[in-house]
Amino acid sequence: MQTSWSLIAATLVLGTGAAGAWAQKGIYTCVDSQGRRLTSDRPIQECIDREQKELSGSGTVRRTLGPSLTATERAALEEKQRAEIEERKRAAEDKRRDRALIARYPNQAAHDLERQKALASLGEVIKAANRRLADLYEQRRKLMVETEFYAKDPSKMPLKLKRELDENDKLIQGQQNFIANQEEEKKRANQRFDEELKKLKVLWAPPPLAAPAPAPAATTAATPAPAKK
Repeated sequence: MQTSWSLIAATLVLGTGAAGAWAQKGIYTCVDSQGRRLTSDRPIQECIDREQKELSGSGTVRRTLGPSLTATERAALEEKQRAEIEERKRAAEDKRRDRALIARYPNQAAHDLERQKALASLGEVIKAANRRLADLYEQRRKLMVETEFYAKDPSKMPLKLKRELDENDKLIQGQQNFIANQEEEKKRANQRFDEELKKLKVLWAPPPLAAPAPAPAATTAATPAPAKK
């Protein structure tokens, strides 16, 4: 009798261990090409060309395995998955930027003020650059007055004067380029604010109201026909 109980206990222990191992490994199930429902403790070879499900010990789906792919198909799938991941990242980044934008500019007055400050700052830089350019033109005028003494024989012009003329030319050209770049930056800033404002108007707009539920159809009682006399 004692031996029988020992065998039963050992069987229960082995059964419990096997069940635990089965639950840990998972159960694979699929329907093969002949319509048979197959089950195994590992991916099923007969369903390599179709979808398989891995179940937990409680019967819930852990994951779904797609059909086995060729190298070309697998590469295409991986590329598609990478593109989807990048698209999700881009969408998340766009949402983050939108939140930051609307936090910085809660209304159009705030955005207009920021535009005015940015353009005014660029305007001051351009004014200062134009004043510097005017000074360079004045230096150029004075240098040209000095060259008049050597109009008949330019070869006698002092080397120092020639260097000053060359340096003045370079400074004027550099200043003109700087001013042109600042004017372009001013245009880009205006365009950037225009694009921001277009997006902000969408973000500032209140969400659309939900359509009201349709009213229940009115029911009218049928009027009884008058009794015939």
